Amino acid sequence: MDEPNLSPKKYSLSSYLQFIIPSIIGVLILMVPFQYQGETTIVVALLASKLTSATANILPAIVLIFITITGIITLLHKLFKPSFIEDNEFLKGIFDVSIFWVLTRLVGMVLGFLVYFNIGPEWIYSEFTGGLILYDLILTLFSMFLFAGFLLPFLTDFGLLEFVGSILTPLMRPVFTLPGRSSIDCIASWVGDGTIGVTLTNRQYQQGYYTAREASVIATTFSAVSITFSLVVLSQVDLMEYFGVYYLTIIICGVVAALILPKIPPLSRKKDVYYTENKMDTGEDIPEGFTTIQWGTKLAIEKAKKTGNPKDFVVNGTKIVFDMWLGVLPAIMAFGTIALIVAENTQLFVWLGTPFIPILNLFNVPFATEAAQTMVVGFADMFLPSVIGASIPSEMTRFIIATLSVTQLVYLSEAGAVILGAKIPVGLKDLFFIFIERTLVTLPIIILVAHIIF
Repeated sequence: MDEPNLSPKKYSLSSYLQFIIPSIIGVLILMVPFQYQGETTIVVALLASKLTSATANILPAIVLIFITITGIITLLHKLFKPSFIEDNEFLKGIFDVSIFWVLTRLVGMVLGFLVYFNIGPEWIYSEFTGGLILYDLILTLFSMFLFAGFLLPFLTDFGLLEFVGSILTPLMRPVFTLPGRSSIDCIASWVGDGTIGVTLTNRQYQQGYYTAREASVIATTFSAVSITFSLVVLSQVDLMEYFGVYYLTIIICGVVAALILPKIPPLSRKKDVYYTENKMDTGEDIPEGFTTIQWGTKLAIEKAKKTGNPKDFVVNGTKIVFDMWLGVLPAIMAFGTIALIVAENTQLFVWLGTPFIPILNLFNVPFATEAAQTMVVGFADMFLPSVIGASIPSEMTRFIIATLSVTQLVYLSEAGAVILGAKIPVGLKDLFFIFIERTLVTLPIIILVAHIIF
């Protein structure tokens, strides 16, 4: 860095506005909740839901086309290495994958066809399994990825992360061993949607702002469930009057899990290596003569000045969208459908929940046997525990189930599948161990709170 730049300087009003205006737009669109027709939402989620509703008749077919394209081209690349992919960095990044991911994408493609055309046993395409994934979850995510791909750069490319990162690094680095900019991922998830947080983290990881360890920790620990979905879960168990203490408990559990999980395997084994050779400066080292705000402002304005080309903005946004459509949708179709089939048609998650019966009995949780069935089924889908637990007579037990299902976080039908489909180095086995660890860490806290309020 040149010496003249190593001192605070005044910028023109236009330089400040070039950083401030796009950043405010990004915050308003992606992070500020508001009431719409009696429901809490954010602009990007509202736009996604409107598009999904307007195109509901043709969107499943469009999704199936994208999943099919991914499956076929991934297989062709694995077999023949065509030059149009080999010579294109963007396409190679999408289609050059391991055998495991080739098989995953092919399974997602086959399941997509079976569900769309109602072929085979009903348990594959029913409204509780494959039908739920293709006609509900993926349609919403398809639209969400479209808008998020073009709107996320307002958060990431105009200096907001540099500014916030500089200010919050003194907190985030010693407490969570993460860059200060990761706090934006967390906030975007809490008030918006967990998939937005994962998408944001994946983008930052690919650009060289996060190491493999940092991206893995952020995606599985900070990409939290949105306030909106937390409300839906609590409503399902008929305990809306406890929302304040319920969400406070979720936040406490999230912080405790964020302190503990990165220090134990599998997250502690992730390496501090970068996805790209071009490691980006996160602005953590504040030069002498700067305050944190002055340094953050300098980094933000310089970042914004580099992002003034509308053509690059459109091209990069398009790449983000197609990366998520082609890379993530097949994974969600495969993992989400299989997980729901197992949850709905086998006793696997009931068996996996059996070890929790003595734990729940030890803590005097009413209806421990019934509650234990919900402990692990959330790995398939976060909504399943509250559906199963809604009929349990004890308010305390329903509160525990609803709160735990949100703090477990990495469920396969959405957030977990998005993580698996992203470039972040977290595998299926990692996700399951993280899920169990989150359960064991947060369950005692939730039970303690439940005993206090009931």
